[in-house]
Amino acid sequence: MLTDSESAVMDVFREFLVGPGEMVCFPTPLAEKHAASLKRLTQRDYLTKEEFAAGYSLTAAGYRAMRTKRK
Repeated sequence: MLTDSESAVMDVFREFLVGPGEMVCFPTPLAEKHAASLKRLTQRDYLTKEEFAAGYSLTAAGYRAMRTKRK
C-alpha cells in the first residue's frame, strides 16, 4: 500500500501514461517536494533513479503499484 505522498508521485507517472522501464524527469520543485517519497519508492524497487537529473523510471512492481486504485 502506498502512502498519500507516494501516491502523489505515482500520479505523475500515471498522468504521463508511463509504463515499466519508462522515465519521467521531475522538475526541480516537484523533485524537491517529493524527495522523501522518491527515495522510499526507489528503496522499495518501485522506481529506478536514472543518471539524468531528477529522472526516475518505473519498475514492473512500481507499475503494478501505480495501477492499484487508491482508497
